[in-house]
Amino acid sequence: MVTPMIELIPVALFACVCVLLLIGFPVAFTLAGTALAFASFGVITGTFDPTLLNAIPSRLFGIMNNITLIAVPLFVLMGVLLEKSRIAEQLLNSMGQLFGRFPGGLSISVILVGTLLAASTGIVGATVITMGLISLPIMLRHHYSPELACGTICATGTLGQVIPPSIALILLGDTLSNAYQKAQLAQGVTNPNIMSVGDLFVGAIVPGLILVACYIAYVVVRVTISPSIAPPIVNHGAPVRLSEILKSLCPPLLLILLVLGSIVAGIATPTEAAALGSLGALILYALRERISASSLHEVAVNVLKINAMVFMILIGATVFSLVFRGFHGDELIQQYFTSVSDNKYTALFIIMLALFVLGFILDFIEIIFIVVPIVAPILLGLGFDPVWLGVVIAVNLQTSFLTPPFGFALFYLRGVTPPEINTSVLYRGVLPFILIQLCVLCLLVAFPNLVIGLRGT
Repeated sequence: MVTPMIELIPVALFACVCVLLLIGFPVAFTLAGTALAFASFGVITGTFDPTLLNAIPSRLFGIMNNITLIAVPLFVLMGVLLEKSRIAEQLLNSMGQLFGRFPGGLSISVILVGTLLAASTGIVGATVITMGLISLPIMLRHHYSPELACGTICATGTLGQVIPPSIALILLGDTLSNAYQKAQLAQGVTNPNIMSVGDLFVGAIVPGLILVACYIAYVVVRVTISPSIAPPIVNHGAPVRLSEILKSLCPPLLLILLVLGSIVAGIATPTEAAALGSLGALILYALRERISASSLHEVAVNVLKINAMVFMILIGATVFSLVFRGFHGDELIQQYFTSVSDNKYTALFIIMLALFVLGFILDFIEIIFIVVPIVAPILLGLGFDPVWLGVVIAVNLQTSFLTPPFGFALFYLRGVTPPEINTSVLYRGVLPFILIQLCVLCLLVAFPNLVIGLRGT
């Protein structure tokens, strides 16, 4: 039973972490340092069992020994190689010539190219920056509305959060898999079922395509109402040849087929598919660029920085989670949702609203590692399908990249936009796409088969 004094400690721990993150302290060290400081206070006051800290080394070793998480550095390597090979630039040039003659054609081209890039790299920052550098000057030069141009680029870049292979889905799948087993054990299931990252990849395919279709539909409707915001390109040059389009499309499509096809067909695990994807990306990079020691060194350094950031946050989140549970924070949350309502959809709404609000101030990695392990067992214990829940959370977290003022996609694009474009332009541009994502989220809640239908359950 949680005493009134202990009830306040996990709330204070979580609030303190949020404040320090807003101030700008490094995420990983904030999580671990704050948690250990509170644990020290708990040991002194007798509210925390110090023997729980003995589990930290074994948990950290478990992270490093997790076969699923090996896919993260491999997919990061694949994404960085594709970014350096300039596939997106060639794709956008071909698509722009193909669709540019139609009103809103450049925006549709950006969405299609961004979708392929998201499915190839799975890295939101790389997609937003690449599309911003390549497409934004072209769209502004052809008198596209800055709001529509910026909103399209930001929203399309966040598709890397949902469309597999996504690093967010890998991390979320690993977290939900552990939560699913705990929820089953708590219900007395001695032989719990296992949810794999591959299941989450399959479940995210249809929702990802729905988002793409909704983005395109929005552009078409918006341009039909106000043609002046996205005029057709009159002097778009010579008609693009079919051979040029195929030359641009085939490499990323083959890579996507290699990665996703092997997972969906059951030929390879996500980790094995990530290795195949990295090899394929390296071959494409070698065919398009002259490989040198300096270029490979640059790729290696970029991959190392991204992976070090992800795994340091994961280590910090592990320490935070252990201390949070040591103060019975998970029991406190369980008691709260039990007292609020017995209806599982009410609990789902409250948790999804909390995740959406937290997306204003926390990065998706922080939410996956800090919040999801706390709330997921509650929802899974209420009977929600783990794959469906994972995709719904992923779509919800996708909005964290767009929601002002701390949407990371906004920060990424802000870094490459011309000085004359104000931050308020970015905010206005992404608002319609945030509404689209929320509508798709409601659609997935109303029709779960959109997620679980492909795996036949």
